Amino acid sequence: MLTIHHYLIVSAALFSLGIFGLLSRRNAVVVLMSIELILNAASMNFVVLGQLVTPGMVTGKVFAIFIITVAAAEAAVAMAIIVGIFKYRQTVDVEKITDLKW
Repeated sequence: MLTIHHYLIVSAALFSLGIFGLLSRRNAVVVLMSIELILNAASMNFVVLGQLVTPGMVTGKVFAIFIITVAAAEAAVAMAIIVGIFKYRQTVDVEKITDLKW
């Protein structure tokens, strides 16, 4: 039987994997996917802890849906920016993209 601890361990693993990917990779698409993993871990925490604290309420689920909506919009905008940068610079390496630096 799955308990709350199992869900929190999976959520912590997702969050840790996202942080690792965010800090170790230089590809902009992989960085974007790592951010999505972090947001999914946060929404999983909202659902699990919302169900634990207030079993009859849907506040945790509403926050999770809000996070998923914001993540979808963020992914669409970020992918458009990444495609534009790739057309201009021919790379998606975040170390080589220095156009916005002073």
